[in-house]
Amino acid sequence: MFKKVLVANRGVIAVRVVRALRDMGIWSVALYEAGDRGSLHVRLADECYELTSPLGYMDGAEILDIARRVGADAIHPGYGFLAERADFIRACEEAGIVFIGPPSEVVAGLSSKIGALERAQRAGLAVAEHSSQAFRPEDFDLLEAEAEALGFPLIIKACAGGRGRATRVVRSPKGLKKAVEQAHAEAKIVFGDDRLFLERAILPCRFIDVQLLGDRYGNLVHLGERDGSLQRYNQKLLAEAPAPNLTAEQRSQVLGMALDIARLFNFQGVGTIEFLMDREGQFYFSEIKPRIQVEHPVTEMVTRVDLVKEQIELAAGKRLTLRQEDVRVEGWAMQCRINAEDPWNNFLPSPGVLRRFRLPGGPNVRVDTYGYSGCEVPVRYDPILAKVAVWGQDRSECLNRLRRALQDFAITGLQTNLPLYQRILDEPEFIRGEYTTQLIWGSWKTRPAQSPPELLRDLAVAAAIAYVMRHRAVRPTVPERFQSGWHRSPRW
Repeated sequence: MFKKVLVANRGVIAVRVVRALRDMGIWSVALYEAGDRGSLHVRLADECYELTSPLGYMDGAEILDIARRVGADAIHPGYGFLAERADFIRACEEAGIVFIGPPSEVVAGLSSKIGALERAQRAGLAVAEHSSQAFRPEDFDLLEAEAEALGFPLIIKACAGGRGRATRVVRSPKGLKKAVEQAHAEAKIVFGDDRLFLERAILPCRFIDVQLLGDRYGNLVHLGERDGSLQRYNQKLLAEAPAPNLTAEQRSQVLGMALDIARLFNFQGVGTIEFLMDREGQFYFSEIKPRIQVEHPVTEMVTRVDLVKEQIELAAGKRLTLRQEDVRVEGWAMQCRINAEDPWNNFLPSPGVLRRFRLPGGPNVRVDTYGYSGCEVPVRYDPILAKVAVWGQDRSECLNRLRRALQDFAITGLQTNLPLYQRILDEPEFIRGEYTTQLIWGSWKTRPAQSPPELLRDLAVAAAIAYVMRHRAVRPTVPERFQSGWHRSPRW
C-alpha cells in the first residue's frame, strides 16, 4: 500500500480524498494556489505545497515535479483538471509514480470520444448519431455542413470532456455559430483542447449512469445505476440511486450493457458508463468516465462501498475482493449539488466570503464540502460549494429527508442554488420519478410554484417585517440613566 499520496485537485473532491487517505493511514499531500491558501483541503492534509505556475492545477509538469520532491508514491487526480489526461498519466508512469486511475493506454482509448462511440457501435451497441470527425475553430464551415446533415436538435461536445463543461444543446441553425464559439472557448480553457464534435440530441431523454469497479486482473463488478437526468447546461444537479421507474428488464439490460462496454475497453479502476434512455426505453451508450464522479456518494450510500478507498486500493495493485453476488443495493439515496450561484439571475456565479455556514445533520445525511465560516469562495473555478446526500428506506422517505436537509442549511455571504432545489422537489414530475432532462427547460422558471399556503403566509410575514425594518426612520434617544447628570459628578 502507498505511504504518501499527492492530491492534485482542490475544493470538495480534494477534501474527500484527503479524508479517505487519513482513514487509511496514508500520508496526504495537498496542493494550492495563492487564493486557496486557507482552503479546507490544505488545512486537513499532512503536507501542503503552493503551485506557482499560471496554469495552476492544470500544470502537470509542476505537479509531477512536486510529487518527486516530496517522495509521493502516487497521485490522486480527483475529477476534472488532469483526471482524464493520458499524457499526464503516461508521464507519471515513466516517473515511477502511480496514477490513481486507469492506465494511460485505457484513458487514451477513451479520450477519443468519436473513436469510442464507433468501437461500441461495431460491437453491436446502440449509440447516438454523431459526426465522423472533430472540428477546430477554423473548421466552422465543415461543422455547419455536418450539423445540417445530422439535423437539429443536436449537441455540441468537447472531444476532451464530457456532457458537462463546453457542452451546448442547439435546437435550430440560428443558434449554432454562437454556441460553437462558446464551446470552443470553454473547451480550450477547461481542457486545454478546443476540438468539438456533434451528436444528434435525443430529447426528451433520461440520463442513466452505471458505477463500475475493475482491477488489473480482469475482475469487474457493477454497483447498480444512478439517474442523473436533472441537469442544467448538461451538468447534473441532482442524482439518485437506484433510477426510478425502471422495469426489472430495463435494469438488467443497462447493467449488462455497462459490463460489456467495460470489457470492450479493458476498463480498470473506478469509473462510470453513461447512457441516454429515450421515451421508448431504448438505451444508447454515451461515454465512459474513467474517474470518480461528483455523484459517487449516492452509490456509496445505497451499497455501503467506499469508492475512493476502493480506487486507491485498486491502483495499489490489490485484487477486487467484491464479487457481483455480494453487491446489495439497499434503500434509496439522493444528492444535490450546492453551487455558489444565483439561479434566478441566469445562474450568475456568486463568489465571496461565507459569513455563516450551518450544515444539515441528523440520521443518514451526508455533506461533502470545503466550506466553513470565513472561507472564501473563488470566482475562478466551478461554483460547487457542497454536496448534500441523504438515504432513506424508500424513495418517499429519501425525498422527505432531502427536503428537510436542504431547509436545514443556513448560508450567508453569497447566493446559492438552494431555492432552486426547494422548488424542484415539489414538481409533480419529480415526485412521481417521471422527469427527464427537460424538467427545468424553457418556461419552467416562469411557471407558478406549487407552494403550500402555510409557506406563502410565512413568506408574506417575513417580507413585511423586512420592509418595515428597512424603511423605518431612525430616531436617536438619550438613555434615561444619562439624563440625571450623575455622570458629570467629580467623584467619577
